[in-house]
Amino acid sequence: MRIGLRILLGYFLIVALAALLLGQVFLREVKPGVRQAMEDTLVDTANVLAELATDDFLAGRMDDGAFATRVRALAGRDIGAGIWGFEKREASYRVTVTDDRGIVVFDSAGRDLGADYSRWNDVHLTLRGRYGARSTRTDPDDDTSSVMHVAAPIHDGARIAGVLTVSKPNRAMAPFIARSEGVILRWGLVLLGAALLVGLVAAWWLSRELGGLRRYADAVTAGERALPPDAAGEFGDLGRALETMRERLEDRRYVERYVHTLTHELKSPLAAIRGSAELLESPLPDADHRRFAANIGAQSERMAAMIDKLLALAAVEHRQRIESPAPVDLTAVARDVAEAVAPRLRAAGVALSLEADEPLPAPAGDAFLLRQALENLVDNAIAFSPRGGTVSVAMRARGDGVGIEVADEGPGVPGYALDQVFERFYSLPRPGDAGRSSGIGLTFVAEVAQLHGGRAWLRNRDGGGALAGIELPAA
Repeated sequence: MRIGLRILLGYFLIVALAALLLGQVFLREVKPGVRQAMEDTLVDTANVLAELATDDFLAGRMDDGAFATRVRALAGRDIGAGIWGFEKREASYRVTVTDDRGIVVFDSAGRDLGADYSRWNDVHLTLRGRYGARSTRTDPDDDTSSVMHVAAPIHDGARIAGVLTVSKPNRAMAPFIARSEGVILRWGLVLLGAALLVGLVAAWWLSRELGGLRRYADAVTAGERALPPDAAGEFGDLGRALETMRERLEDRRYVERYVHTLTHELKSPLAAIRGSAELLESPLPDADHRRFAANIGAQSERMAAMIDKLLALAAVEHRQRIESPAPVDLTAVARDVAEAVAPRLRAAGVALSLEADEPLPAPAGDAFLLRQALENLVDNAIAFSPRGGTVSVAMRARGDGVGIEVADEGPGVPGYALDQVFERFYSLPRPGDAGRSSGIGLTFVAEVAQLHGGRAWLRNRDGGGALAGIELPAA
C-alpha cells in the first residue's frame, strides 16, 4: 500500500472516530437536554398554577370553581404559534389536583377524578415536602408514550393541603429533538466530508512530493540525468541533500572510473612510443628512423586527442541540464561543420553533401555542443569512408522534433559492435593503416543528445556503409 494511501486512511480513521464519538455525545445529550428544559418550564408552570388554584382548593370548589373553568377552557383555545418552523395549534398540558391524601379532586382531562394518586412519585414526594416529578409511559411497550409529570404543593399556611401536577407528553418535544439530531448528523457528515477532502489533498501532496523524490532516485539509479524535485520545506531539503550526496558519490566514482579507464587506454600508445624511442637509440636505416619517428608523433597526437575529447566529454557528462537553452539553427550549424572539416575531406578524398527539410524545426539547446556532436559524427564518417566516397548529412523534420543523419559509404559496423559503439573508449579499426580512434567521439555524441532530451543511434545502411544520427525534440 502506498504511503499516501496509508496516511489518508490513518487520518480519515482518526477523524471518523473523533466525529463518531463527538456525534454520539451530542446525540445522547440532545434528548436529555430538551427534556431538562421542558422540566424546568413545567416546574415554573406548576408552581404558578398552584398559587392560582389555592383559593378554590381551600374553599372546596376545586372541580367547579373559576380556576377549573379557565383550565378546561384551555383545551378549546387555538394557540396558532409557529415555533422554529413547527406549528402549534393546541395546548398539550394536563393539570391534576389531589388533596392531602393523594385523591384526585380535579382533572383537566376529566379521566381520573376520585382516583388515588398517593403512590405516584410526583404526589407522594410533594406531600412530604420534597420535589416531586416522574415520567411514565401510557403504553408500557411504547417508549414514545412517556409523559412527564411535575408537581407543586398547595399550601394552607405552613401545611401542605394538596398537590397540583402539570403533565406534558414527551412526544410534544419529539420534532425539536429529531430536528436537532438531524442537524447534528448533517453537520457530522459535512465534517467527515471536509476531513476526507483535506485528507485527500494532504495525501495527494505527500504522494506527489514522495513520488518526485522516488522518480529522481530511480533516474539517478538508472544513470540518467535528473534534477531533484522543486519542493519547499523538508521535502526540498531532502531533495537537495540527495542531490549533494549523489554529486559527491558520482564525483568519486567518476574519477575512479576515468583513472582506471584512462590508464588502460594510455598503455598502448605509451608502449608504442617507448618501443619506438628505444629503437631510435640504436643505429637504424633512415627509412626506419622516419617510420618510428612518425609512429611516435601519431601516438602522441592520439593521446592528445584522447585527452582533449575526455575533457570535453567530462564537461558534458557532469552537466545535468542546459542552463539557458535557445532555439538552434541546425542548417547554420551544419554549414559551420562543413567549413571546419573541409581540410580533412580534401586529405581523405571524400565529398560532403548537405540536405535539409524546409521548414526545419529548431531544437532548443546549446549550439556549440550540437556543433561538436555533429562534427564528431562527420569525422567518424570521413574516417570510415573510402577515397572517392561521399559523406551525406541530412536534417529531417520528424513529428514534434528533428533528426540529423550522417551516412558514409564505408564497410559498415560489425554486428557484434552495434550495441557497444556508444560505450566509452570502444573503437573499431579504421580502414587502411589509420589505426583506432579514441573511442570517445560517439560517447560524446550520445551524451549531448541525452542532455538535449533526445537520443543518438547508429545502424548499417542497406546498400553498404553506416548511418548515424541524433533525434532531438523541437523547441
